[in-house]
Amino acid sequence: MKADLHIHTNFSYDGFSSPEEIVRVAIEKNIDCICITDHGEIRGAVEAMKIAFDKNILIVPGIEILTTSGDVLGINVKKLIPDGLSVEKTVEEIRRQGGIAIIPHPFDRPITGFWGGKKKLQTINVDGIEIFNASVILKRANRKALNFSQEMNLPFTAGSDAHRAKFVGRGHIEFSENIRSAEDLIEAIINKRVKAKGKPLSLREVFENSANADVRKILGYCRLRLKNRKNNKIICQ
Repeated sequence: MKADLHIHTNFSYDGFSSPEEIVRVAIEKNIDCICITDHGEIRGAVEAMKIAFDKNILIVPGIEILTTSGDVLGINVKKLIPDGLSVEKTVEEIRRQGGIAIIPHPFDRPITGFWGGKKKLQTINVDGIEIFNASVILKRANRKALNFSQEMNLPFTAGSDAHRAKFVGRGHIEFSENIRSAEDLIEAIINKRVKAKGKPLSLREVFENSANADVRKILGYCRLRLKNRKNNKIICQ
C-alpha cells in the first residue's frame, strides 16, 4: 500500500487543484491513502473525505501549521489549530485530537526549514520527521532528515508536498499491510513499519508546483515566518 501524507488543495493559499481532482489523480496513480495538509485550513480535507466516501481510497484529514519555530504537519487532525503557537503547544493540540505531529522538510531552505535546525529539533518531543519531501529545492535536505531520524530513532513519513494534482504520489510511504483507517496508519508509522519512497521533482517541476500562486498571500506568509524567526532569534543550521 502507498500513502502520500503531504498534499495541498486549492483551499490552501498555495494550492491549485481541487480536492476532487486530487482524489481522482491519486486513485489513477494507485495511491491507497492521502493526507490533505493545507496551510491553516481543513476544509480541503473535509471536502476530499466527502468526495472519496464511496471510493477505494483512504482520506486522512490533516493540516500544516505555522508555529513560532516553523511548520508542523498534523496527521489526523479534524479541527483547526491556529498558527502562531509554540511548537510544543501545537504538538499538544494535535495529540489532543488523536493525531500525530510531524516536522516537514526540516532541513530545506532557511525560510521553509525548521528554525534552529538540528539543535532545536533535538529539544522537542514530536512524533516523527518527514524524511522524504519530493518538492524540496535542496536535495541534501532529505538526506539530512533521514540521518537525523536514524540518529534520534524517530518515526518518519514521506510526501509529495504537491500543490498540483499531477505531482501527487511523487513522495510516499509504503506498507506491507492493509491500512483501513487513520488509526491503522498512525500505528504503522509510530512502530516504523513503513518505507519512504519517491522521486524528487526536478527544478523545473518545483517551480511549476508553485507557479502562479497568490503572490500577496505568499508574501504575507513569508513575512509572518520571518517575523516569528526574528522574534525567536533562531538561526537555521
